Amino acid sequence: MKVLVFIELRDGKIKSSAHEALTVGAKLAGGAANLAAVLVGQASAGLAGQLAGWGADTIYAADSTDLALYNIQTFSGAVEAAIKAFSPNVVLGVASPMGRDLFPRLAARMNGAILTDLTAIEASGNGISGTKPMYSGKCLAEVATDGSVISFATIRQNVFPANKSGNGNATVTPVSAPAADGKIKTIEIRKGKSAKPDLTEASVIISGGRAMGNADNFKVLVECADVIGATVGASRAAVDSGYASHEMQVGQTGKTVNPNLYIACGISGSIQHMAGMRTSKIIVAVNTDKEAPIFGIASYGIVGDLFQVVPLLTQKFKALLK
Repeated sequence: MKVLVFIELRDGKIKSSAHEALTVGAKLAGGAANLAAVLVGQASAGLAGQLAGWGADTIYAADSTDLALYNIQTFSGAVEAAIKAFSPNVVLGVASPMGRDLFPRLAARMNGAILTDLTAIEASGNGISGTKPMYSGKCLAEVATDGSVISFATIRQNVFPANKSGNGNATVTPVSAPAADGKIKTIEIRKGKSAKPDLTEASVIISGGRAMGNADNFKVLVECADVIGATVGASRAAVDSGYASHEMQVGQTGKTVNPNLYIACGISGSIQHMAGMRTSKIIVAVNTDKEAPIFGIASYGIVGDLFQVVPLLTQKFKALLK
């Protein structure tokens, strides 16, 4: 099986989730000769060397000033050029905001099959099969493609391990993206001020709910996050109340996360919130209500006032990390 992996860039750097996708791609392909990667973006060719040792013999690079900012027309055209050059059975990416935008368009353009947000994936003939959470994570669907057409798939971040599998050699092959027709033009990309990893990539997250009371009280979480290298998130209730920005929202209508550690502070645990974080490897819940639904999925629960518990946790973390 031939597999092409789309490597996502952010701020001129390869996202860490790309290594997870390459590890999955290498397993599906069964050998470096059947695995390739595609980089799209300004100066992307210079980043190709960073993928050495991750299992792909061929790296396609669409490097142009026209690709400095994400644009669905130019990016899909560049990936399509790599697909035509490599002729893969499967095109693999990550279920990030970019992946959720790009992959359906590619599948439609190339009359392919598509599976999204997979938490398990394996080869099935020339197609693929996998597992996908559905209905706010209340059930798992077994999905598959039959291999009669090209398959597109996105995997959930922080679910799959990232392991090097190659000898460090790779050939960089340039590909060209067709010029955009001007119907869609990206003027700028606005980002949050935080230098911490995005929620979807963070390995540790500490989130606050409506019980935070106001935006200033999130400083309690920020102080703890600074000690343990976490990214701060929020429930929809906190966002709707104006305590936090939408980019911080975790849940069905926010971001789906899968960190190694998720600390939920003052979050009761609505179905919509748990849909976005219930696959976290370890969940710690802090809530004054011992009957809060969040305790039903928590690995560890603390019944108490978050404004007393979180500062104490921060002190303990500081002592442990000295």
